[in-house]
Formats: sequence, structure tokens, C-alpha cells
Amino acid sequence: MKIFIDQGHNPQNPNAGAEGHGLREQDVTYTVGVELAALLRANPFFEVRLSRNSPDEQLGTSNATSLAARVDAANSWGADYFISLHCNASTSTSASGSEVYVYSESSPAYPLGEDILVGLHNATGLANRGVFIRPSLYVLRRTAMPALLVEMGYLTNYHDAQLLGNDPQSFARGIYNGIVTYFNV
Repeated sequence: MKIFIDQGHNPQNPNAGAEGHGLREQDVTYTVGVELAALLRANPFFEVRLSRNSPDEQLGTSNATSLAARVDAANSWGADYFISLHCNASTSTSASGSEVYVYSESSPAYPLGEDILVGLHNATGLANRGVFIRPSLYVLRRTAMPALLVEMGYLTNYHDAQLLGNDPQSFARGIYNGIVTYFNV
């Protein structure tokens, strides 16, 4: 099973991520992606590729070309699933928890997203905010395989940010456990 892990956002603009409580989204997603890839590679059922192979790797020269580079890499490799890692942000500092976006409810990404959210909740204790349909998101509509975007937690929430910054391994483990549950391996 070929899993493409997209560590959302670039280390700097264009397409840098959200910030909160001294954390940058692009740094958290890079770290969780590397940890998740290591867990998946230890299981012979999975092959893995990352969108960013070093913390300073820059994809594209604009938001559009950054997103296209991620999707094109997954499509050309022939990935079976595409998982884009992100951190959420809100004007409400009480917003907390994990959520997943997929292209459609009929996509195999939907039940995978449900399993990943259970895995994240069990590993981190963060609320499961549910799976949402977002066909307008580029990485969901332009991939040739089932794709999901995981918002692991809120950088703008102190508790979520502390977990994301101090224990990225729990997020990687939670996502991994959801993947393993979905594939029953």
C-alpha cells in the first residue's frame, strides 16, 4: 500500500502555514510527517513517500505551484492514498481538537478519516471534531487517489499547541493507529 504523506506548507512563503504559541504549522507538520513515515516504513505492508524530505525544502514558487508540486508527486508515484498534515487556527482560542477533510462522503478517504480521528483522540486526548466534505480543496480534488487533509489540532489553542509542540510523536502514532485499523494490518 503506497501512502503519500504531505507535510502541509512550506518553511517560508509562499505557502507558509499558520502560527500560534511560538509554533509554526510547517515545522509541526514536517516533524509529524517524518515520525509517521518511520512508523509506516516499519510495517512491511506500507510504502511511503514524503512531500518534504528536509525541514527547509521549499515546494513551488507560489501557493498554486506549491500545491501542484505535492499533488503531482503523489500522482506520478501512483500513490494509493494521499494524507496531507496540517494544524488548524481560529480567532477563538477555545477552538480545540482534530478534524479531517475529504472530497466526498463516498470516497474511501472518508472511513479512513474516521479511523484516523479515533486514533488521534486515543493518542492525544483531543476532541474528535469529525470528517467534513471539502471538494474545493486543491489537494483533495486534484489527486488521482483517495485523499484526506488532517487538521491535527489548533495552534491558537494553548493546550493543543503544547501537545503539538512537545509531543508530535503522539500525533504520528494516532494517525498511524488509524491507518492500521483501516487497513486491518
